[in-house]
Parts: sequence; structure tokens; C-alpha cells
Amino acid sequence: MAAGSAPTRTLNVQSFPRPPLMERCNRHIQIMWHGALIADCPVGEAYWVLETHHAPTYYIPPNRVRMPICTTPRTTFCEYKGQATYYSLMSPISAAETVNNRIWSYTEPLKDFEAIRGYIAFYVGPWDCYVDGERATPQPGEYYGGWITSDVQGVVKGQWGTWDPVF
Repeated sequence: MAAGSAPTRTLNVQSFPRPPLMERCNRHIQIMWHGALIADCPVGEAYWVLETHHAPTYYIPPNRVRMPICTTPRTTFCEYKGQATYYSLMSPISAAETVNNRIWSYTEPLKDFEAIRGYIAFYVGPWDCYVDGERATPQPGEYYGGWITSDVQGVVKGQWGTWDPVF
């Protein structure tokens, strides 16, 4: 993966708002799995959600996902965004490898998050997630779907479950 442009600003998770901010982001988002490009979202088409103590979560238009995804029975509820629908994705190299519940969307989001209706979000892993060519690492724990890149600073929630960090 080629190196992208340098980050234009530092993102301090302690300065992110609550309730969260949703806005278009000027980032190129890509997701690779077993050498296949499974999602590619050009600059300006994705949204990110920024919330206190969370790494940014990226939402991409469904037409930017290059492989079919199927809904699973799992749902969760976010007090800000509404009920999430989860998906499965079959490996590009083996039908025997399917990953469940690591992709989600809001098909009926709450009013303030209407813009991400149907947009798709991916946890980091098992695939490789890139922001402007930089490989992201996952937000700690298995609950949150934030992507950590070199411009994300501060204490990111998740290491202690759903508890906010204490300073």
C-alpha cells in the first residue's frame, strides 16, 4: 500500500465531543483482505464519527464495498445513532472463511445521524484498513470500531471495556 499524504491535523480524542460529531471526512479509505481490495472510498465520500475517547469510526457508501455482504441476526443499539445492523463477509480466497459481525450500518439512524443511513462501517481486522495509505490499528477491546492512525492522540476508550478512561 503506497504511503498517503501526511495528516493535516492532530486528532486528540479527549477533545472530541459528546454527543459525537458526524461529518464528511477528506480521507481516502481502503480495506484489503487476503490481497483483495474489498472497499475503496475516495476522499470526500466517507463520513467519520468523532466521540470523546474514541478513535474515529469511518462510514463508507455501500457502493464502495466491492464484495457482497449479508445481514446477520445481530443488532446493537447506540443512544446517538440508533439500532445497528451487522453483516457477514466471505473471504475473497475461500468460501470456507466467513467473518460475521465485524461490519455494521444504521439502516434507520436517529435524526442527527441520518446522513449515514445505509453507510457501511468496518472494524479493523481481520482485514487491513487504510486511511490515506496508512494502515490503521483497532481501537482497544472488541466493543468499539474506531481506527487508530498516527494522527490520533490521547487515551482511547476500550482497554477497560466500556468504561471511560480516568485521569
